[in-house]
Amino acid sequence: MLSRSVQLVLHYDGARFSGWQRQPRERTVQGVLEAAVSKLCGTSLAIVGAGRTDAGVHARGQAAGVRVPEKWSALALRRSMNAILPDDVWIAAAFEMRDEFHPRYSAVSRSYSYYVGTDDLASSPFRRTQELVWKKPADLARMAVAAEAIRGEHSFRAFAVKGTASERDDHRCTVLHAAWREREGGLAFDIRADRFLHHMVRFLVGTMLDIGEGRRDPGVMAELLAQDDNSKVSQPAPSHALFLERVDYPKDLYLETA
Repeated sequence: MLSRSVQLVLHYDGARFSGWQRQPRERTVQGVLEAAVSKLCGTSLAIVGAGRTDAGVHARGQAAGVRVPEKWSALALRRSMNAILPDDVWIAAAFEMRDEFHPRYSAVSRSYSYYVGTDDLASSPFRRTQELVWKKPADLARMAVAAEAIRGEHSFRAFAVKGTASERDDHRCTVLHAAWREREGGLAFDIRADRFLHHMVRFLVGTMLDIGEGRRDPGVMAELLAQDDNSKVSQPAPSHALFLERVDYPKDLYLETA
């Protein structure tokens, strides 16, 4: 049967998902999407994500790929899937891709943001589910120095869950952008890299918040990047304030926009 490759750009609220990856007896983003596309196409189909998000992590730019029967255009697939998907996941865009497109291996970068609420309204039920309520000091200048230290290519073994990659993997990532910014009601940390390790962003944020509070020196970031394990890193920041913002691919992989 002739088929076409489609990229889906996803928004989802991670609160009621046990992460991205399909798991038996657990509600996952991948599982929900596969159930929807398989129902529409009348056969079991696999959806591959650009990366796995942990339980509680949100997305407004996760990318996923699926091969569907040729009769399904990217536009028709997006409209039909959105009509039957649950309210906490939505397909923002769909693109017809070249056959060589792979959602994970074709990606050139991924971008995340972590939101910290520092004003009184951060405790509102409309914000505390998607921001970390922070009532402690947060010295932005100290945190900016710490963020600058992680730019470039480094081994992030100290900022990853042990076993997140094989021992043969050097755990090296190239961080293209890393910076804290002020926003209404608090702060946000933005990071873009070619790859991310398990819990990497959350370990980075947890450590930088300790630096901003004055519990650790900004120079600790360079020391941690030289470590062989995560024994000296701060506790990871909670998952509920982390967003996967976008995944970037080479332009020549795109055939059609919907």
